[in-house]
Amino acid sequence: MTPLPFHIVDVFAEKKYAGNQLAVFRGAGELSRAEMQSIARETNFSETTFILSDAPDKGGFDVRIFTPREEVPFAGHPTLGTAYIINQAILHGKAQQVTLNLKVGQIPVSFHPDGTCWMQQIQPMFGPQHDAATLAAVIGLEVSDVDERFPVEEVSTGLPFCIVPLKTLAALQGAKVDLGRYYALIKNTLAKGILIFCPQTHEPGRDLSVRVFVDYFGVPEDPATGSGNGCLAGYLVQQRYFGTDSIKIQCEQGYEIGRPSLLRLQAAAHGDQIDIRVGGKCEVVARGEFV
Repeated sequence: MTPLPFHIVDVFAEKKYAGNQLAVFRGAGELSRAEMQSIARETNFSETTFILSDAPDKGGFDVRIFTPREEVPFAGHPTLGTAYIINQAILHGKAQQVTLNLKVGQIPVSFHPDGTCWMQQIQPMFGPQHDAATLAAVIGLEVSDVDERFPVEEVSTGLPFCIVPLKTLAALQGAKVDLGRYYALIKNTLAKGILIFCPQTHEPGRDLSVRVFVDYFGVPEDPATGSGNGCLAGYLVQQRYFGTDSIKIQCEQGYEIGRPSLLRLQAAAHGDQIDIRVGGKCEVVARGEFV
């Protein structure tokens, strides 16, 4: 194999060695799908991305995203982190916006002067609602831990998640997935990931705490999930969780696994549409080549 340059970047990170790790490979257009999957298993991050060419196509850069187990059409932290690397390593930091051509479609990422990268997600789709007791059993909690003022619901902005509202941080911290119940559940759902959240936080000034479990993709717990939090943003607006039809909030994730992360969510309802933006900062921690 021709040496393949790569960067490792921490996404949704306020400092190095936090957030969600991402490996970004350049010049990957000649790789087969099987080779990309093998490299993703080797890095063993939540996701690994492959920029097929340094040259744009139809106004965007062709990118593929892989978990350790399979390719996915969209994921949040890989979108932000890959756009950041394209801007820094290919466009020399001169772009105000970079568009990625993903399997889910074109996703634009803009760069704010404060260092935040902002991703515009596609319109949310709201799927089936589930019995709170069933999901509580899957995540090892009592049904009384679930905030039954709001539904347990599947939501997708390109990758579906089952959103579970909890009452307390203690419940969120105590969640532990029962894999038998988890795999029994997802046999009949489009959503393979479970996102749980609560209104109590580890740090002052934050709005929600989040955990995400995606064992189906080889990720028992994800440190920072842009796609899942985009689904959460749509859910919060749809359900008027904060009593308003728009939100501008900060979500923390990853504290339970030693990778503290901060995701910024903005969403607003406009008739039948909900516009969703997810933002965060990126830190490059390594670069090199696979040989």
